[in-house]
Amino acid sequence: MKTPQTIMGIAFVILVVLLFTSPRHRLPTYDASDEVTVQGVVQDIQQFYCPISGDVGTHLIVKTENRTVQVHVAPTRFLRNNNLSFSTGDQIQVVGSRITYQGHDAIIARATTRAGQTVAFRQRGGHPLWPN
Repeated sequence: MKTPQTIMGIAFVILVVLLFTSPRHRLPTYDASDEVTVQGVVQDIQQFYCPISGDVGTHLIVKTENRTVQVHVAPTRFLRNNNLSFSTGDQIQVVGSRITYQGHDAIIARATTRAGQTVAFRQRGGHPLWPN
């Protein structure tokens, strides 16, 4: 009889769906209603695969007056193609959406301002300016 196998198959599919749709597995997304502006100094620059952008991304560790926050800037290829870079010690202002990523406060950057020059990475609603 195939009924037990069918039931086990359905149960397995339901389990997989529940695991991958649970809140702890959902990636944070840009939320324009939770936009903040922070100012600080770039302490570190990290490049690693980021599931938020789906690519190798550039991430800044920014020390503000009160805390240190990770800023998800953009895919590294986008920065490279537009001759954009950051350096440790840069004084920057970041406008972006507050998120929690891997249990820590972080920001998905919409724009940064450094030395009076503003560079946008996302539209006001949060849609990325780089092609997917």
